[in-house]
Amino acid sequence: MIELLKNLIAIKSDTEEGANEALRYCSTWLNSHDIEHTVIENEGRLMIHAEVGTGPSTIVWNGHVDVVPGKLEQFNPVIDGDKLYGRGSADMKAGVAAMMEAFRRIALTPEELTHRIALHIVTDEETGGRKTSGHLVETGYTGDFVICGEPTHLKLSVQSKGIIHVDLTFNGKGAHGSRPWEGTNAIELAYEFHDKLKTLPFYKVSNAYYEHPSVNLAKIQAGDRYNMVPDTCEVAYDIRFVPGQKWEDIVQEMTDLALSLNKNTVVKPGGKTPAIVTTEDNEFVKTLALVTADVTQKDAVLFGQHGAADTRYYARTGAGAIEFGPAGDDWHGPGEYVLISSVEQYADILTKHALS
Repeated sequence: MIELLKNLIAIKSDTEEGANEALRYCSTWLNSHDIEHTVIENEGRLMIHAEVGTGPSTIVWNGHVDVVPGKLEQFNPVIDGDKLYGRGSADMKAGVAAMMEAFRRIALTPEELTHRIALHIVTDEETGGRKTSGHLVETGYTGDFVICGEPTHLKLSVQSKGIIHVDLTFNGKGAHGSRPWEGTNAIELAYEFHDKLKTLPFYKVSNAYYEHPSVNLAKIQAGDRYNMVPDTCEVAYDIRFVPGQKWEDIVQEMTDLALSLNKNTVVKPGGKTPAIVTTEDNEFVKTLALVTADVTQKDAVLFGQHGAADTRYYARTGAGAIEFGPAGDDWHGPGEYVLISSVEQYADILTKHALS
């Protein structure tokens, strides 16, 4: 399994071509173990669906082999003690390798399974997931419970924040840079808005997993000359909201604040993703927590993710969907690594959970 992981890391899968190459490698590996599967193509992106077992319910293991861009040296896997370094080692080729190994194990004795296990390997999670995980769900490949093997330190993420992107254009009044009092500086309007944003009611919402929503000022564009008061400032926000909040209410609060500062401000909501909640009393969650505690010899920990994953697509069908994967650090960073021992434990957990 660790050799499989190293070989996957060595594939520079930060492009569409590279991600498809990694997917084909997974297909070759599955073929070498006589595991039947289907390679599906959609809009140039490849994905794998494999299934084993029978029963009234389906558990989906979902993992992606595409990665964020990295330097060439990051695609050279390096082992130092229990750490395996490399781009995608944690996010999330470790999860994929463990899922493939666990699937190989349960495929040897399918008669011991009391429900179906589906393996989904995809290639565009880092760019949104619509073409692969989204496509699989749209074409009927879903389940009752979904585990996305994102790195979670072997903790069970049963919630994830929702997403709303908001673009604002602050329209001021231009003037000569030497006489700024004759104009209305659009950058200063945007600054005042940002300064007051976290005082709005939506930012004070919390639950057992989150202290408050996340607010990221992601883009700003304004001004092009020293001697001019900028009359326009465009800003963009990435808001991650707590389950139970409505994105419409958040946009309305932002709009009210913006217009109170300047009536000429334009507010446009953009892409949105609902929050995900899988209840703690979900039978699959309860069983997975028990198995995780047994393998790790530690109490299972449930938590909420701040980011989003391909769980979003499966959750739309009513499936319980969680993020659960090996331990590592610095994913998307220069020192990304995964703990080898956690990959081994993860494969054991998936195997035992499938057979439980």
